[in-house]
Amino acid sequence: MATTNNSDSDSALKIGWAERDITPEQPVLISGQFYARVSEGVLDPLSVTVWALESGEEQAIFVSCDIVTIPPELLDGIRLRLGGSEAKLAMGLNPMKVILNATHTHAGPEIRVPSPTAGHTSAGGTGLELEVMPVEDYLAFLMERIIQAIEEAWRKRAPGGIAYGHGHAVIGHNRRWVDAEGKAIMYKLKPGVSDMFRHIEGYEDHTINLIAVYDGQDQLSGLVVNVPCPAQEQENLFVLSADWWHETRIELRKRFGEQLYILPQCSAAGDQSPHLLLEAAASKRMLKLKGRSMRQEIACRIADAVGGILPYIDKEINRNPVLLHSVKSVDLDVNCLSEEDVRAAGLEAEGWKEVYERELSKLQANPALRSEGRWYKEATDAYRRMQWNLNVGRRFESQRTQNTISVELHVVRLGEIALATNPFEYYLDFGLQIKVRSPAEQTFLIQLAGSGTYIPSPRSVIGGGYGSVPASNPIGPQGGQQLADYTITAIRANWGISE
Repeated sequence: MATTNNSDSDSALKIGWAERDITPEQPVLISGQFYARVSEGVLDPLSVTVWALESGEEQAIFVSCDIVTIPPELLDGIRLRLGGSEAKLAMGLNPMKVILNATHTHAGPEIRVPSPTAGHTSAGGTGLELEVMPVEDYLAFLMERIIQAIEEAWRKRAPGGIAYGHGHAVIGHNRRWVDAEGKAIMYKLKPGVSDMFRHIEGYEDHTINLIAVYDGQDQLSGLVVNVPCPAQEQENLFVLSADWWHETRIELRKRFGEQLYILPQCSAAGDQSPHLLLEAAASKRMLKLKGRSMRQEIACRIADAVGGILPYIDKEINRNPVLLHSVKSVDLDVNCLSEEDVRAAGLEAEGWKEVYERELSKLQANPALRSEGRWYKEATDAYRRMQWNLNVGRRFESQRTQNTISVELHVVRLGEIALATNPFEYYLDFGLQIKVRSPAEQTFLIQLAGSGTYIPSPRSVIGGGYGSVPASNPIGPQGGQQLADYTITAIRANWGISE
């Protein structure tokens, strides 16, 4: 191994790691679908991992969580607690330099406080009384565990170094296809509709961006693994799970060190998923021949890519990289809704209201139904779809006085690497644009570093479909382009390039 730069300089990099289990011990609502899911057990543990960096007066604290998104109640609460006393201020940690991101597992606890105006499908309540741990209680538990991990990582920071590299693994696929009439459909490519298939809507990104982190003795201590795919291979589970990141952690530690910290990041992937649309039968056969689940296959592909990078980058461990961290609020134009959008969504809402009321009538007429497994599924599905569509009308009224939404943008320069956040499920077209325009040697995008929902590409809106219709998009393609431009400006500023 070769180490570059002087570790005794004032600007030498200091690094700390920590991890906590964030699995609840009580039944909770699981987040990620229209219909409610009450957890029926734990398939594998949920984790939060913290990677703290300090160089001179600059710092960055990356926090990755096995949850679906990062609500403002969580981020604001953590920052308030971190800066809320003299003892904590004495630690020298700047709460605004804390970055939270979600892996977007669809088998984690609901962490968004229910609200009738929520833009998310599973944050608008359930329309029924369910025996689960209140969202607020789990949020308090989660916040405490994250704060413990942040403080531990910050206390443990010590001289270290980083190396970085780039590889490929087929993990994410575009989940939208276009039919003969130009209509876009998410999934549902099966016999009976396949004759209507014309093409996959957008591109796929199979990049694996990797940061290898080393301690003062040049021993590998952790990996930052950036993959353009959310953790939702098994997105309909009724048990808690970190999805394929669980198997990936196991495989990476088996190959590269049992004590390794693994920090997952999801790159721009709003229209990507691990689900194959094409040649699914052939893929299923190969998994059977290998004796692997798809989650295990994903883990092996990522570990293979990491194994193809590490032997080369450990020759260039940098202990004194430039560390610059900018954080700012930017205003993005709302997705401007029309009266026709409201009318169409209202008709959808009326249809789902009828279904919801019919399901309620069944439950009232036959209380014994509540003793059956998952008795609540159809009613909650209808209720949430109703609220999701009704929210289009609420947003239409709101845009009369509020035509922008403020979001937080972090850009970190770490040597020749750029790391840039966004709070959305950001369609890949925008992510690729940022990577192409970035002056960095390698650009890591980190989506779901906040509570935003989908930002669709211009071409996806033409075809419509879930993720690219008004009910899905408080911010539309125009705001998505603004965010790309803001991000590039901030990255270039960290490289001393003026617009």
